Amino acid sequence: MNGSPKDRKLDFDECWDLLASSVVGRLALIVDGHPEIFPVNFVLERRSIVFRTAPGTKLWESRKEEPAAFEIDGYEPATQEAWSVVARGATALIENADEQSAADALGLEPWEPGTKTHYVRLSPNALTGRRFRANAPDVWNTRLNDQRRASFE
Repeated sequence: MNGSPKDRKLDFDECWDLLASSVVGRLALIVDGHPEIFPVNFVLERRSIVFRTAPGTKLWESRKEEPAAFEIDGYEPATQEAWSVVARGATALIENADEQSAADALGLEPWEPGTKTHYVRLSPNALTGRRFRANAPDVWNTRLNDQRRASFE
């Protein structure tokens, strides 16, 4: 963080609350020596992030139980604040049927078509976040799809 007065570090509980309010995030894994980002829908279960996947790169790399990161972010037009939360930890497959059922009971339903029979858990060992006041959009020059426009439309 740059330490500006507009920047505020989020505490642990605020980070979990924002994670709990979200349904889609980005999983970062190291693939062939470089970072790859995968969008996933998820649930929080036992203070961890759980998602389902089909066979493929996400599954193969998640099996390695190596460091991974998970990120969500958002913007609140009413307060004109943006926020970001990053969880870092290791991934592991969930093979226990009771643990899989617990995640499904929380509404873990894949968005993408196809069979997603593999469950992955990211257990954070670091959870950080920040909230900051976004610059006011320029009425004439800000792109139409910029979320900040909602504050004056």
